[in-house]
Amino acid sequence: MRSGEKAVSEPEARLVWLRDEPCARSPAHSRARIAAVAIELADSEGFEAVSMRRVAQELRAGTMTLYHYVATKDELVTLMVDAVMGELLIPPDELPADWRPALAAIAKRSRESLRRHRWLLDRLGDGRPGPNAMRHFEQSLEAMTGAGISPRAMFEAIVLVDEYVFGFAIREAQESDEHERGWAPGVREFFQRELGSGEFPRLRELLGDDADAAVERVAEVFFEAGRFERGLERLLDGIEAGLKPAG
Repeated sequence: MRSGEKAVSEPEARLVWLRDEPCARSPAHSRARIAAVAIELADSEGFEAVSMRRVAQELRAGTMTLYHYVATKDELVTLMVDAVMGELLIPPDELPADWRPALAAIAKRSRESLRRHRWLLDRLGDGRPGPNAMRHFEQSLEAMTGAGISPRAMFEAIVLVDEYVFGFAIREAQESDEHERGWAPGVREFFQRELGSGEFPRLRELLGDDADAAVERVAEVFFEAGRFERGLERLLDGIEAGLKPAG
């Protein structure tokens, strides 16, 4: 064990969802509240700002008090990720009855949540499965029930939509960061040289002769309003075309 780390006992090493939450002495101390504060920090200051000590400070509690509820930093991440997954859930009375608008509604809500919590895009593999992630998938299965297809086909359709949403969100965040940073030294010169070399006629036809203007054209495509919705509709068109009744 490294210096300063808290030793994790065998009971604490069990998945957080398998351990009863301690009875809180104060309403401010609960796993849900701890996760909410950690999410607020990650949203406002970046994920690097999140630590057990900092969350404890925000709660005006001792760090060891936090360990009474959350055994490790990894466990805190698990709670954070699952809390955000709860935002993906559509209230049951608002979920459309038909499978296609229902899946579209879930996808749009998911994208909105990922845009609010961009740090999550780098943390998707860090948390452990949680109840809200299961509820999200359960709701997606419920949305597909009316399609009248096999469970396997339902599973594949849901995964395709999830992959589109998360992939779009990751690429959108990357492009936004790159556009904000601007080019590294030498990149514009390289790009301009290659466009003028004659080796890339299709790129030149698409982007033009000027490297700076080309970047703006690319940005217009990536950040055009409605692009996510159009891509989602095309994906749903493909899913619908391939639907085969269960049998």
